[in-house]
Amino acid sequence: MSAATPSVPATPAPVPSLTSVFVRLKLSLLRNGLRQSGGRTAAYITSMVFGSLLTVGLLLAFVLMRGSADADTVAVLVTGVLALAWTVMPLFIPSGDETLDPSRLVMLPLQPRPLVRALLVASLVGVGPVLTFVLVLGAALAVAHGAAGTVLAVLAVPLTAVTCVALSRAVAAANVRLLTSRKGRDLALLSGLVIAVGMQFVNFAAQRLGQAGGLESLEPATAVVGWLPPAAAIGAVDAASRGDYAVAAARLLLTATTLAGLVHWWQRSLVRLMVEPDGSTIGAASDAKTEKKSGTGLLARILPAGRTGTVMERTLRYVWRDPKTKAGWVTSLAVGLIVPLFNAIQGAGSVYFACFAAGMLGMQMYNQFGQDGSAFWMVAQTISTTADAYAELRARALALLSVTVPFTLLTTTVTAGVLGAWSQLPQAFGLALGLLGAMVGTGAVTSAAFPYSIPQDSGYKNVAPGQGGLAWMSIMGGMITAGVLCSPLIAATIYLHVSDQHSLLWLLLPAGLLYGALLVLAGLKLAAPRTARRLPEILASVSKG
Repeated sequence: MSAATPSVPATPAPVPSLTSVFVRLKLSLLRNGLRQSGGRTAAYITSMVFGSLLTVGLLLAFVLMRGSADADTVAVLVTGVLALAWTVMPLFIPSGDETLDPSRLVMLPLQPRPLVRALLVASLVGVGPVLTFVLVLGAALAVAHGAAGTVLAVLAVPLTAVTCVALSRAVAAANVRLLTSRKGRDLALLSGLVIAVGMQFVNFAAQRLGQAGGLESLEPATAVVGWLPPAAAIGAVDAASRGDYAVAAARLLLTATTLAGLVHWWQRSLVRLMVEPDGSTIGAASDAKTEKKSGTGLLARILPAGRTGTVMERTLRYVWRDPKTKAGWVTSLAVGLIVPLFNAIQGAGSVYFACFAAGMLGMQMYNQFGQDGSAFWMVAQTISTTADAYAELRARALALLSVTVPFTLLTTTVTAGVLGAWSQLPQAFGLALGLLGAMVGTGAVTSAAFPYSIPQDSGYKNVAPGQGGLAWMSIMGGMITAGVLCSPLIAATIYLHVSDQHSLLWLLLPAGLLYGALLVLAGLKLAAPRTARRLPEILASVSKG
């Protein structure tokens, strides 16, 4: 008998490193995300193209600025703004990247230090980090001169890019439970407000900068931002190019230390996330208990009794609790005040700009039933006659006017005070009231004629697929009609100014109040029978999607 052949133990397959696994996972997430829909792919490619064009344009601008006296100011401040954008990005776009949520990894047997290293490397994969690297490279090229500046630039560019990404991830990890909660979704929906307000501040700053005589007025800000990481790394390149090696070393060391601190903070947040329970439900239970104890509260006591008070309370609670409704209201309130106020501060405004607030807030009357979503079927059970529909619409209009009228008065008063045009306050407020009445009246009609659904499963979609035409007809048609309805008041204002009858301009206040009230009543009278008659169609339309 032949001897048995001894068995050779199988060679174990090499275990891939955690970092390579996470990099492949990030690439798979990007690839699979693009496969979900053609629209998402088109949006991704479009944003990538525009982002690339903008970044390349800034890179060329930085290269052309080499040798300019203001190159250091622009390079340092642009890097500071870039770092700020990376800081706030996870707070306003928490759903933009699935890997921002480390709570998905809490059940895996992973050590915090290798996990942080793997997540950091994987975070560098993507369009955003690449564009950031190119932009920082351009900032470094603008200020790098000589051998010392070039050596510092080689170190500063990757250090700055990695610090930006680490800052974003550390902030996201520290606030992940907020970002995945209802309050976090509210915060994300308010990103439009931040953009709108930010654009006004940028416009104001640009005009002030032009009046101040150029970029020289930004040198104090550059001196401060130049010591704030990661912009300090670009400041280090500039300092080394000027021969100030001690300052360059200090700024580069400060940025490196900040990166180490951010990684440590990120690691501590991950540990806390993996070992501590989520207390968000405790807060929710506490809030519910407090609300139960408080009963109906002050709001119910000051509102009228009956159906009117009930509908008004429901409408105002939607404003406070529903994320999309709240976002629309807060944006309208903020932008409605900022636009006339900033124009007044710049000396280029008019007290009539306060009508902008009335227009922004009047738009909240549009698509009233769509704001209820699928819950509108409960409201529909209470509408069986034209009188029921009229009472429902009237109460919703009163709830809106209870906020918009005082706010419009506040905006008009503040604008007139800043401009010192107190004599124009009555006529401007009267014109604003007329516009507000036209918006509310047309909003009631279009709510009944062109209702559309507002998706609740997405923070960035305000119209259900296939209903874009309805939304366009509702909003644009209503706004154009409101403008036409306001033409008598506008014509009267122009006539009194042209004919130099300024002593009669105060009559626009009672005229605007009366005319606006008539437009609201007319709109409600027209919308009520249409609402009662088309109730099944309205219910089907607002429940779509």
